[in-house]
Formats: sequence, C-alpha cells, structure tokens
Amino acid sequence: MNTTAISVISAICIIMYIAASIFFILGIKKLGKANTARKGNLLSSVGMGIAVLAVFIEGISYMILTGNFGRNIGLFFLSFGIPFVAIIIGGIIGFLWAKKVEMTGMPELVALFNGFGGLASLLVALSQFSAGKAVTNDAFAAITLGLTIAIGAIAFTGSIVAWGKLSGKKMFKKNVPVPNFVNGILCGVGLLGIIFYACGYSSSSRGAAGAGVLGVIGVILTVIVFLVLGVTLVIKIGGGDMPVIISFLNALSGLAAAFAGFPIRNTVLIVSGCLVGASGLILTLIMCKAMNRKFFDLLFKSFGAKKSTAAAGEQKEPKAMSIEDAFLILEAAKNVVIIPGYGMAVAQAQHAVKELCDVLEENGCEVNFAIHPVAGRMPGHMNVLLAEANVPYEQLKTSDDINPQMSNVDVAIVIGANDVVNPAAINDESSPLYGMPIVNAYEARTVFVLKRGKGTGFSGIENPLFTNENTVMIYGDAKQTVSQLVVEFEN
Repeated sequence: MNTTAISVISAICIIMYIAASIFFILGIKKLGKANTARKGNLLSSVGMGIAVLAVFIEGISYMILTGNFGRNIGLFFLSFGIPFVAIIIGGIIGFLWAKKVEMTGMPELVALFNGFGGLASLLVALSQFSAGKAVTNDAFAAITLGLTIAIGAIAFTGSIVAWGKLSGKKMFKKNVPVPNFVNGILCGVGLLGIIFYACGYSSSSRGAAGAGVLGVIGVILTVIVFLVLGVTLVIKIGGGDMPVIISFLNALSGLAAAFAGFPIRNTVLIVSGCLVGASGLILTLIMCKAMNRKFFDLLFKSFGAKKSTAAAGEQKEPKAMSIEDAFLILEAAKNVVIIPGYGMAVAQAQHAVKELCDVLEENGCEVNFAIHPVAGRMPGHMNVLLAEANVPYEQLKTSDDINPQMSNVDVAIVIGANDVVNPAAINDESSPLYGMPIVNAYEARTVFVLKRGKGTGFSGIENPLFTNENTVMIYGDAKQTVSQLVVEFEN
C-alpha cells in the first residue's frame, strides 16, 4: 500500500471539496438577485460537478493504490460503474424533462425535485445501515442516520403530495381527521423507531445482519412512519400555501443531505446540505411574512375563507370593458404597472406581455412590473416567466418598491392575480388575508383586471378590488387580451 500516494490523493480531494463548497456559497449568493440568478445556478452546478468528480477520484484511487482493483475488478465496476451509469441516465432524464416541461408546470417539477433529494438521502442512510459502515458504537452516527431517514422520508412523500395538489389531482384534495393528533402520534412513534434503530445499530459492527432485531424493527418503523407523516403533514395544507410548503420541503431535503454527510464523513455533502437547508428555511420565513402567516399556524392550524360580513345592498357587480376602450386609456397613460399572477402562467402570456410593454414604451410610457413574493405557485415563479420573455431585470420591482409610487400610476394591469392585490388584507379584519402585505393596485388611477371569468382566486377568497370605482374587468384569455391590445397599438 502506497500510503504517501493515498495521502496526496486525499489532500487533492479535500481541496476539491473546499472548491466545491466555495462554488455552492457563491452560487446561492448570486441566486438572491434576478440579474445574477442564472450565473448563480451555473456556479452551483460547477460546484456539484467538482464534488462528484472528487468522490470518484478518491474512491477509484484508493482501490488502485491498495491493490483491490486487480484482485476484484467486479467489485470495482459495481462500486463505480453503476453510480456512473446512474448519473448519466439521471442527467439525460433530468435534462429532457426540464426542457419539455411548460412554465405552468415548473412548480410541480420543483416539488418533485425536492422529493427526489429527500429520497436520495433516505436511500443513502438505508445503504449505510445494510452495509454497516457507520462508526461502530458511535451513537452520533447512528442517530444522524436515523434523522436522515426521518427527514428524507418526510421530504419525499410531502413533496409528492405538494406535486399532487399543484397538479389538481383529486386524491390529494382529501384531509386527515384530527390531523394534529394523528401527526403527533406518528411523530412520537417515529422518534421511538429512531431510538430503536440507534440502539440496535450502534452496538453492532456487522451491518443490518448483526444489528439485532431491535435495530431492524427500528429502521422499518422509522421509514414507514415518517413516509406516512410526510403525507398527513402536507395534505391538510391548502394549495394557496404551496409556495411556502415548497420552500420548507426544499429546506428539509437539504437538511437530510447534511445529516447523511456525517456518518459517511463527506464534508461537501454536509456543507451543501446546510446551505440548502438554511437558505430554504430563510426563504420559508420570508414567504410566511409576505403572507402574514406564522409558520407554526401554517402547519398546525386550518386556513379557510371567512364569509364577508358586508350587507347584500353593498355588493356590486364588476364593470367590464372592451379591448378598444381599454386601448384608449392605455394610449394616454404615462405610467403603467403590470402585476402578474398565476393566471399569466396558465395563459402563457409572458411573451405577449413583453410585446405590450415594448409598444407602451414606444408610446412614451414608463412600464414596471410589481412582483409579489407569493405570486404564482412557487417562490420566484413570476420572475422566471418574465425572464424567459426577456423582460429587463430593472423593470421587475418588489411590492415594497412599487407601493409608494402606486398613487401616481395611471394604469395598473392585474393579470391573473387575486389574493396578492386584495385590499381586504388591509381594511377587512374578518378576512383570512387580513394583515398580509399586498401590491396596492387599488391606489392606481385606473385598474385593469384580466381574468377568464368572475370566479375567486386559488384560495377562494372574494376580492373587493374587482368592484372598486376605479377598476374595470377585461374578461377572456389573458394572452389573447394582451395580444389584442398590442394589435390596437400597431394599427
């Protein structure tokens, strides 16, 4: 055995792990701004490539230098050939899937990616248990493996439920009777399984076969219970809260990866998992703040629309307007703010919206976009859509940036948004949205609301903005409506 060569290879791999960690940190930092997000994604991908390469170099070099390669070529290909083929196949599937998916399906895809991350960590922990590669009599390694199984299982099945809710699958619209009680029982039983698992495993040096009945029962109990807990925890949460849940599940997938890194002693897995977990948790809290929700309430309390207490005589019918009349108002406008929502994604109207933005600017109008943090079905959904249509980053404003200017805006165009422009969040204490920060579209001189019909938004809450004196409705497909407005400007 060439110990010097092994030491050199180990040092090189450590340096590569450090480089990968730096790329991860830089990548996540750049993901915080729209104009650098693409570069941040590329840097993170490069970091992951370096980390994977380091793992292969370290493992292959060790087998060659210790002479195991020559004695057992079959084990070599089993250990490195199968993972390499799996990476190639998974990379091709991921590339084709991501290229094929429509922007309306991006939230569902992100939810599934979170789930697959949790599943990967779960499988790593199970493989460690079956191979018995954790440190013998090391309670910390055993407990971290148990937590990896628990968190990975919740992230996996919870993400599947989130995907089902976003996809509108009927089987995911059901609820669990007394969910908090059920979840409490499942959590208690699952923690008991982790204790069984840790006690049985940490006392054995022979893997699953020598872990004893207690350890085997513990791992089976932990897997089953936390897979079920992932379902019962998320299935009660409404689809309107999915942006927050996706962020939370992303944090769980990162946390599971970090825990998986301890027993297998992989530094880069710990670092990357902590980065994903911490950033996902921060984003979750930001989303909760944007919805005026407490995270505890989101997970453990029901959320439903309360009936308005307004008298029947106060109810009004929204005023509708034709494309031609709307064009006349826009032609005279000098300041327009476009407020997109999930309806824009459904209509795939982002390119038509960019065309409208261009003709307005040619007409001497200043155009900005007001992006609410929870507009759409995932964090940053509207930013992604508008970036795809090549809308300049400088025109994408947060609600905090645009609200002080809203009273000077000639026309606010609401495209497929509902809850994020609902003034009941400000002036109706009986509304479930009360206290939630919104885009103050109602302050604009004129408000155009583009909707398919008269229905409520995804959360089912009525919006008094639609009946305001300064609001007019333009019913129909958003893409067709915007395209017709562009044609009016070009004629």
